[in-house]
Amino acid sequence: MPDIIHLLPDSVANQIAAGEVIQRPASLIKELVENSVDSGSSEIKIIIKEAGKTLVQVIDNGCGMSETDARLAFERHATSKIQKAEDLFLIRTMGFRGEALASIAAVAQVELKTRKQEDDLGTHIIIAGSVVENQEPVSCPAGTNIIVKNLFFNIPARRKFLKTNSTELRHIIVEFQRIALTLPKIAFSLYHNDSEIYNLPEVTSLPQRISGIYGRGILPNLIPVKTETTIVNIKGYIGKPEFARKTYGEQYLFVNHRFMRHPYFHKAIMEAYKEILPPETIPSYFLYFEINPESIDINIHPTKTEIKFEDERAIWQILHASIREALGKFNIVPSLDFNTEGSIDIPVMRKDQEADPPKVNYDPTFNPFESNNESKPYPRQNQDSPLEKSNLKNWDRLYSGLEKENSFPGQAPTQKTSDQGTLPMQETGIHIFQFKNKYILTPVKSGLMIIDQKRAHEKILYENYLNLIKTKKAPVQQSLFPESLELNSEDYVLLKEILDDLNHLGFDINDLGNRSVIINGYPPEIDGGRMQEVIDSILEKYKSTAPDIIQDRTEKIAVSLAKTAAIPYGKQLSPEEMRNFIDQLFACSSPNYSPTGRIIVSIIKLDEFEKRFQ
Repeated sequence: MPDIIHLLPDSVANQIAAGEVIQRPASLIKELVENSVDSGSSEIKIIIKEAGKTLVQVIDNGCGMSETDARLAFERHATSKIQKAEDLFLIRTMGFRGEALASIAAVAQVELKTRKQEDDLGTHIIIAGSVVENQEPVSCPAGTNIIVKNLFFNIPARRKFLKTNSTELRHIIVEFQRIALTLPKIAFSLYHNDSEIYNLPEVTSLPQRISGIYGRGILPNLIPVKTETTIVNIKGYIGKPEFARKTYGEQYLFVNHRFMRHPYFHKAIMEAYKEILPPETIPSYFLYFEINPESIDINIHPTKTEIKFEDERAIWQILHASIREALGKFNIVPSLDFNTEGSIDIPVMRKDQEADPPKVNYDPTFNPFESNNESKPYPRQNQDSPLEKSNLKNWDRLYSGLEKENSFPGQAPTQKTSDQGTLPMQETGIHIFQFKNKYILTPVKSGLMIIDQKRAHEKILYENYLNLIKTKKAPVQQSLFPESLELNSEDYVLLKEILDDLNHLGFDINDLGNRSVIINGYPPEIDGGRMQEVIDSILEKYKSTAPDIIQDRTEKIAVSLAKTAAIPYGKQLSPEEMRNFIDQLFACSSPNYSPTGRIIVSIIKLDEFEKRFQ
C-alpha cells in the first residue's frame, strides 16, 4: 500500500492559514493597519474601492523595510516581534505571528513599495497567489505603501460568500474605529471610492478622538471612569443610561491598546447598569485596561481579539465597582455620601428612652364594598345557604374593578366606562375588546381570536411601505423647521445607501456631506418632533434585521420603518381603531405573521375553553 501522508505546498498551506486570518476585506484593514502602527507611523492613510473587494491600499510614514526584510515579510511565520516562546507573554505590539502578509499574498494580488528613512531607494515587490512576480528597486517616499487587489481572486468559492458592498464597508469601518480609538496620537484617514469617510488628525486626548469618530454630540452623554489598582488600571468613558441603544455599536474594551472581545467583562458592565437601563438596550462604553503583559495571553485566536486574563474574577469585580462608582458620582445610581452638610438630621433614640410602636387607627367594622361611610359587618354565609342580595352587589362591584383591566369596547350603546374602553351592555354588533393595551380580542366561529396589536400594525405598515417604494408616490409632511442631524460614519454610510428608498417612503432628506443630513419632511404617521430618535431607530432596526430572514434591501427598509412607526404596546385603542386594524390586517397577503415571521393572530378554540371547565 503506497504512502498517503504528504506535505502541503506552501501556497496551499498559506491559503488554509488565510482562511483563519483573512475572512473578509475588513481583515485586510486590521492586519495592514496594525503593521503600520507597529512601524512607528504618525500618519496612516487607507484607500478602498468596492468595499475592499477590488482594492485596499494602506500608506504610512513608518520606519519602512530594507530589501531583504521586504521579501522576507511575505514568508510564513516571519516576524520581528518574537524570538522565543516566552516572548508571547511580553507582547506590546499589535502583530507578532508573522502570518498576515503571507496569508494576504496567498489569496490576493499584492504590490508593495517600501523605503527606510536612511536609504536612497526603496523596494518594489509584486506577488499574486504566493508567487513573486517581480522585485526591483524603486524611488518612493519613506515608509510603506501596500496595495491589495482582487481579494480571493484565486478562490471563487470564498469570494462568492462576501456580502454586499454596504455590509462589507460597515465591517471595514468597525475595524478602522477599533484601531483609531486606541491611538489618538496617530492621524488616520479613510477613503472609499474616492469619497472621504474619516479624516482624523492627531489629537492629544481620548475625548477628541471619540468625538472625531462619533461626532461632538456624543461627549455630553459620556461619564468618565478611572480606577488604579495593583492588578489593573481602568480608564475611559461610559454612556449615560438614557442614551443607551438597542443595538451594539459603541461598546469597546481595549487592553494595552488592543481591542478585545470579552463577554465576561461585558457582563460586569451590564450588571453595574442593572435596573437603570431602558428595556432591551445596551449602554455605550469605551474602556481601556492597562495590565502587565505577563498577566494576559493574546495568542489564543488567529485574530488576536480573544484574550485570556490570569485573574479574571478579580478584574470583573474591579470593573463592576468602577462602573458603579462612576454612575454614582454623577447621580445616575444611588450612592453613599458621607458629607452630611445640609442633610436632614434624623434624631437618635437615647438608651434610657422607651420605643413607642407606631399606631394605626382603623375601623374593624369597615366594609370596603359599602358605598357610604357607615361600616357594616360582612353577611355570614354557610355552605347550605344561598348568597344574599347584598353580597351579590359586592361581587358586582368587585367585577367592575376587574373591568378596568379587561374592558370590552363594542359597537353597542354602553353604560359603564373604564380606562381602556367600554363594557357592552347589549348583545348587538361585533364585540371587540382590548386586553392589557396589548392584544385585540374578538369572538369568531371557532372560538376567540387574539391579535397582537403592535405586530398587526407593523404588518399593515410594511405592506403599505413596500407599495410606496414601488410606486414612489408617498405623501410627505413638510417640516416648518428642517432639522440637521450629525451621524457617526457607520450610520452615515448606511443612511446614504438607503436614502433614495426612504425618500420614496415619504421622507425628504438631503445629504449635506461631512456625516450630516438635513430633514425637510417626513411621512405623516411619523412624529416629526423626534427625528434624531426616528432616524436612529430606523438604522438600528435595519442593521438588526437578520439577513437569513430578509435579504432584499427594500424589504429591510420597509420592515425598519414599520417597526419604528408602529403603535407601541400600552396604547389605548378605540373600538373604531380596532375594527380598522382587523380589516386592514386581513387585507394583507399573509395576515398571520409579521414581516419577520412572528405570530400575529392566534385562536383559542371553543374546545379549549370547555376543557378548562370540565
